[in-house]
Amino acid sequence: MRRLSGVLRMTKNVLYIDCCIRGEESRTRQLGEAFLFGLAIRETFTVERLTLMEEPLIPLAGDFFLQRERLLENGELSHPRFRYAHQFASADRIVIAAPFWDLSVPALLKIYIENISVQGITFDVDEDMGLFGICRAEKMFFLTTRGGDYRQSPLETGIPMMRNLATFFGIKEFDYVAADGLDLLIEPPEVILGRAIREAQDRAVVW
Repeated sequence: MRRLSGVLRMTKNVLYIDCCIRGEESRTRQLGEAFLFGLAIRETFTVERLTLMEEPLIPLAGDFFLQRERLLENGELSHPRFRYAHQFASADRIVIAAPFWDLSVPALLKIYIENISVQGITFDVDEDMGLFGICRAEKMFFLTTRGGDYRQSPLETGIPMMRNLATFFGIKEFDYVAADGLDLLIEPPEVILGRAIREAQDRAVVW
């Protein structure tokens, strides 16, 4: 909560999910940081960073999956293994940065999604409404980079998946910025990325 010029403003908690596999060399990370810079200008957001490459994420298989089933059956939603789901569900807004990877997004991000998809925390189901999201966030923003140009291609499945996940989790607004054709040499990659960075900053200022 901030008081600016005598006006009390509520700050919003933004969960920034970093799945920029190449680390400091990542072009997607540059795009993500540009978006965060645009948010910082507004001074109405606090950013909580989650760097997936540093997290002990495990896919749902074997004993790890069976443990999850037992916990859900017993209603033990406060168990520490659901911490990612609680963190995601309680954020006011979600920002995800991940590169275009094998026609979609990196497997690490998909494993994270598996871990946050928990009935009773991020979504629920009943006889009247069917499946519905219960996350707090009203907006999700996705930032990505692609070596090729997939803007009109049905092979690009990352953005449709992220949009559908926003709907699944009950997040009403979804938007994105993508830098395309970075490796095609039609334009210098720094020109393409620079254009996307400016777009990301501009979009953040009004997000």
